[in-house]
Amino acid sequence: MSRRYDTKTTIFSPEGRLYQVEYAMEAIRHAGSAVGILATDGVILATEKRVVSPLLDQSIISKTEISNSEKLYKIDSHLVCAVAGITSDANTLINISRMTCQRHTYTYGQKMPIEQLVRRVCDIKQGYTQYGGLRPFGVSFLFAGYDKDFGFQLYLADPSGNYSGWKAVAIGTNHNSATSMLRSEFKINKEQTGDNIEGTKELNLKEATKLVVKVLAKTMDSTSLTSEKLEFSFVKKVDGKIVTEILSPKKVDELLKEHKDVIEED
Repeated sequence: MSRRYDTKTTIFSPEGRLYQVEYAMEAIRHAGSAVGILATDGVILATEKRVVSPLLDQSIISKTEISNSEKLYKIDSHLVCAVAGITSDANTLINISRMTCQRHTYTYGQKMPIEQLVRRVCDIKQGYTQYGGLRPFGVSFLFAGYDKDFGFQLYLADPSGNYSGWKAVAIGTNHNSATSMLRSEFKINKEQTGDNIEGTKELNLKEATKLVVKVLAKTMDSTSLTSEKLEFSFVKKVDGKIVTEILSPKKVDELLKEHKDVIEED
């Protein structure tokens, strides 16, 4: 039945489904993992590299990008994003995001609010699900940033044009297992909250980093974690100023060595 309705994004199936959008989301489920955690004093993003080869010339990437990262991108001085899906699709939206941020800064003399940029990107994504001759962008983003109104923020934007704010989120391969681990780590029992509802913990950046490493160690289809397979990024305050940092391979190895006990847990 689906074959009659999956050739165009503008045709609904009798069940009210847009198959091309669902296929785009399926492509993301087979992409490299990406995990984000919102902490009290910052945000951490971590991604899984899929292009791992000793023949890859990283210096070419570093000449055209702010860093030699495969899945992490700096949008502005207060905002970074992680990518899961088709990277070539992501490049178009990342360039639009960067230009949008710079235009906002030039026009208003201040940094663009995080949610405002996320909404702009999702408006573009939604348009590609509604008009003929187009296909949905096969990419999801995790946006991590800071603005003066709402502080540190973490958003997920999917191919349908929907976005949502999260305390912790995982996308890509094995995202169900990773989400389950995150949920169990953040869960607080009713007795602890003193209310009749379950709550969630508040983690600092150090605790969040440890949890991200733990989740990746348990859910990645890999026997070992190294800088060749992982990337990390932080948004945090340093001396009262917001700093966005995509870690170099050397710093990634140091971070993983620091959390060696977590990686080796059964």
